[in-house]
Amino acid sequence: MSERVRVRALMPPGHVRTPAYLRGKCGIVERTLGPFPNPEDLAYRHRTAPIPLYRVRFTMAELWGGDTDAPDDTLEAEIYAHWLEPA
Repeated sequence: MSERVRVRALMPPGHVRTPAYLRGKCGIVERTLGPFPNPEDLAYRHRTAPIPLYRVRFTMAELWGGDTDAPDDTLEAEIYAHWLEPA
């Protein structure tokens, strides 16, 4: 897929499945994993329609800055569509 995306820089209260250190950061969609119920809604026992889940690849330079020991190393995270926007 290789679409460049940004994780939305939201800080909502309650049960959130997207790590704070990824919010506001840009990455590349590595693949689509399929539609799944939103765990943020399920935590409160709300019915929820399935939404797409993506595996997104981030470089260490993007996450921690260019002075990191291994700037080209990567981290992959699974992030639901409502947390992503085009970069």
